Amino acid sequence: MLTTALAATAAMVSLVFAFMTHERWLVKRRPYERTWTLALGSFCIGALALAWGSAGGWTSANFRLFYLFGAIVNVPLLAVGQLELVSTRAWVRHVRPLVVAAAIFSGGVLAAAPLQASIPSDRLPQGKEVFGVAPRLLAGVASAGGALVVFGGAGYSLVSMLIGRRAGREVPSRRVTGTALIALGTVILSASGSLNKRFGEMTAFAITLTAGVVVLFLGFLVSTLTPQVVPARTAKPA
Repeated sequence: MLTTALAATAAMVSLVFAFMTHERWLVKRRPYERTWTLALGSFCIGALALAWGSAGGWTSANFRLFYLFGAIVNVPLLAVGQLELVSTRAWVRHVRPLVVAAAIFSGGVLAAAPLQASIPSDRLPQGKEVFGVAPRLLAGVASAGGALVVFGGAGYSLVSMLIGRRAGREVPSRRVTGTALIALGTVILSASGSLNKRFGEMTAFAITLTAGVVVLFLGFLVSTLTPQVVPARTAKPA
């Protein structure tokens, strides 16, 4: 099935990506790489839950797992990593523990939340079909707020680098391209709702999850592994 194959691909890419960021954190101890490792691990779990439900049928267990890691936990952790990347302010280091605590709390809410209706085994239901207010509120705030922070941080970094280049500073082209890809990946991850009507809920999530994680991975590779540098513009004589 297409959905299962896409979800498995997303899980594999997320896992490889997580190993790379974890290895870099072990060497350089940069906080955002540790947080991205956590975010990508949650992407991997969410994708595995999607593959499980698509291939074997949806149950209370795999739907709760998918909803927690695929709709609540992953994007806020990615947002914290973005904050740690673009800001060195003292308050930023306190954000990750708060988000991790919120993720643990969300796990408790999802585990205890009663089902309002039976889960159809052959399709991915929307949260409003089976959950009450609390899980849906957590998912809405986490996904929208997290995506806004990630996209805003990537946009801020991109604009700052472009302004720096215009001012005559040398800015590696890999950083500009990588930051743009990270912003694009966030937009893709947030686009599943617009694809629901065309492809259906389950396939839309699989498409956007796979494409978004792949684009984020490419952004990471371009910004960290490519040595190319674009020389600064030479100021014209007056």
